[in-house]
Amino acid sequence: MPSPYKLIPSSFEFLPSRAGDAVVDVQVSADVPAGAEAVGRFVAPDAALPEGGLDWNAVARVGFEAKPGQTLLVPQNGAPILVLVGIGAEALTPATLRDAAASFARAAHSFASVALVLPEVAFSAAKAGQVVAEGVLLARYRYTELKPTSTHIDLKAVTIIAEGEADDHVQQVSAGVRRGVTLAAAAAVARDLANTPPSHLTATDFGDIAIALGAASGFGVEVFDKAQLIELGTGGLLGVNAGSTEEPRMVKLTYTPAAALPTTPHLVFVGKGIMYDSGGISLKPSDPMHLLMKMDMAGAAAVLGAMTALASLECPVTVTGYLMCTDNMPSGSAMKLGDVLTIHGGTTVEVKNTDAEGRLVLSDALVLATELDPDAIVDIATLTGAALMALGTHTAAVFGNDQPLVQQLTRASEETDESIWQLPLEHRYRPQLASDVADIANLGGKYAGATTAALFLNDFVAGIPWAHLDIAGTMQAEKDDSWRSQGATGFGARLLIELALDFAPAKPRA
Repeated sequence: MPSPYKLIPSSFEFLPSRAGDAVVDVQVSADVPAGAEAVGRFVAPDAALPEGGLDWNAVARVGFEAKPGQTLLVPQNGAPILVLVGIGAEALTPATLRDAAASFARAAHSFASVALVLPEVAFSAAKAGQVVAEGVLLARYRYTELKPTSTHIDLKAVTIIAEGEADDHVQQVSAGVRRGVTLAAAAAVARDLANTPPSHLTATDFGDIAIALGAASGFGVEVFDKAQLIELGTGGLLGVNAGSTEEPRMVKLTYTPAAALPTTPHLVFVGKGIMYDSGGISLKPSDPMHLLMKMDMAGAAAVLGAMTALASLECPVTVTGYLMCTDNMPSGSAMKLGDVLTIHGGTTVEVKNTDAEGRLVLSDALVLATELDPDAIVDIATLTGAALMALGTHTAAVFGNDQPLVQQLTRASEETDESIWQLPLEHRYRPQLASDVADIANLGGKYAGATTAALFLNDFVAGIPWAHLDIAGTMQAEKDDSWRSQGATGFGARLLIELALDFAPAKPRA
């Protein structure tokens, strides 16, 4: 019988576009619709202001200078509220336009139906439509499922106004908007999962949600229970799960393009899904970071979110996902320091710290991934505090054994404004992982913790092109920041989608 406090949020019944708990109707038009409550217009310094009696002297008196992200709400008789959005004097890029659209969305937070006029840009109309849709939807996201007294106003309708004389201008913008809506919805999936408290979202629940999303979004789902994991010999996942009363789950996701051939590239995503990380016997201190450990499954959430978009965007690449799901709890049955685990495939690992658990669950999946003989493997995980300390909360670390793959991830990062920075896979640190009793230890020395974690994972990829994203710093935002809403950011979902859509293996299949 389900626990009486368990809740699977209704927002997991996903429709094509969402923000918070509301389904959002996103349209493209040449005119402002009658029902719009607020209309946004982008403004550069000293540029012409919209008609309506405004002049620069008037707006300057209330402090509006059209700096990037600056907004001003102007009441209009018998018309929607006008929202001026500053874009600065520099030419807009896709990233700065996305930010500007997010600024508009936050300024118009009190309105359920909004419209936004696209500015003239130096890039394609489709790209402009995409990033504006992303900026608005991502910025208006709120997780309110467990807050019935919330005063948050759900966004119901967004109209993007495409002014232009070219006959196909609206069609180009519309195509971009559809893509942007799909990308934002994928990020919302990841955000919803990571924001959900651990008692409301167990590993078992995660598998059930993946099944529902797979049926709705066109990808296959296979869920492995504890008995099957024992048969598979996934000692890393089972070892981490040993202290928990909740069963573990490994969730395998499969997307195959409609026109797949034997030569179709194959990409594997692996996501860390620690539903709650207490640290195990190596108990974490009770501090704000411990509170955030409900988000230690953000990597798995990003992979699941990304998979929801592939069929809709007609991804030409076969993609397999492995989600390694369990919590990490202290108890009389928990794994102990000094224990030796046997990973799928036979490698033995000495446990020197039970709080270095993410790499243990990932290692099983990485070996399983190599058995598929893919063109590349990418894992994504909230893995180390060292990555957070090195790069902060806006940039994730990336490591890899294949520079072309890392460069493709970097391009996807630039497209999505999900910033990553390559750190060295410095093999001179590998001896720190030596063990006297096993093939490898799960913890290195005092320094270069993000690197030694990546080196540990590298031991399990059998030389296949591989990259590792450490998103410990970027998994959450303490406050609203551009399109990053407070709470889980969904970092990685859009980045993985962009990688898959344009993935090119170093050695094409014969």
